[in-house]
Amino acid sequence: MLLRINLILLIAFALGMIAISLVITSTLQQNATREVLAQAGLMMDSAAAIRSYTDTEIVPLLDEKMASAFRPQSVPFYAATQNFLTLHKAHPDYAYKEATLNPTNPRDRATDWEADIVQRFRNDSGAREVSGTRNTPMGRSLYLARPIRVDAGCMGCHSLPSAAPATMLARYGRDNGFGWQPNEVVGAQIVSVPFASAEASAARVRRDVLLAIAAMLVSVLLVVNASLYLLVIRPVRRIARIADQVSLGDTSAADFPRGGGAEVAALSAAFNRMRKSLDKAMKLLGS
Repeated sequence: MLLRINLILLIAFALGMIAISLVITSTLQQNATREVLAQAGLMMDSAAAIRSYTDTEIVPLLDEKMASAFRPQSVPFYAATQNFLTLHKAHPDYAYKEATLNPTNPRDRATDWEADIVQRFRNDSGAREVSGTRNTPMGRSLYLARPIRVDAGCMGCHSLPSAAPATMLARYGRDNGFGWQPNEVVGAQIVSVPFASAEASAARVRRDVLLAIAAMLVSVLLVVNASLYLLVIRPVRRIARIADQVSLGDTSAADFPRGGGAEVAALSAAFNRMRKSLDKAMKLLGS
């Protein structure tokens, strides 16, 4: 009996553990994604702040010097990229790029997967942000991207080569970074954040939670087994043994035990009454 009950409980516990594991895994995965997206969003906002600072604070200081030499530090794109290149040295898993289809600086040219993102923004003018995951040599990474649209400030350098500063043409040439149109999506700001740390943290939490639940279920199983044995199985075995003796006519057999659970005690009391009735009947028959 105890073996069958344990088997049923083990099956129920196993099914419960599978269901709990699936729910925990899904929840932790969602939390990890939100955490990584929050990091990516913070990096993106930081880049926007750097660009704004460069445009309002640095560009006015370099206007006069631009006549003699082109200063890339005056370009907000350049400033944001340089800042994150410094960050990348300490955190190689993190990356930021202003990927452009037709950039002035060749290092900003979009790769194939980045060009696909830019094309998504070009095809959907209402899209303000896209995110997703991709596999990299450093592991799985989440990316967050926002479109780069041409504004009035861009047209002075990127409309026609003839309109661009001579110092910029001398540095980068006349072949790239021109022909941009007002409000056109020419690129995308793309932040890449590693998933490894968040996934490792989620895995540790999942393991700890499942171990705690497993320990709890084992404790419940032990308590159930002990309770069944003390309250049901042992008293019922004693009742069965005494009933067997009585059925064979052994009048010296002990009384049925009164211990165990309430139902077992009631059963013992009923057997004792039946035994007394049987003894009286045997005495009447004997007389």
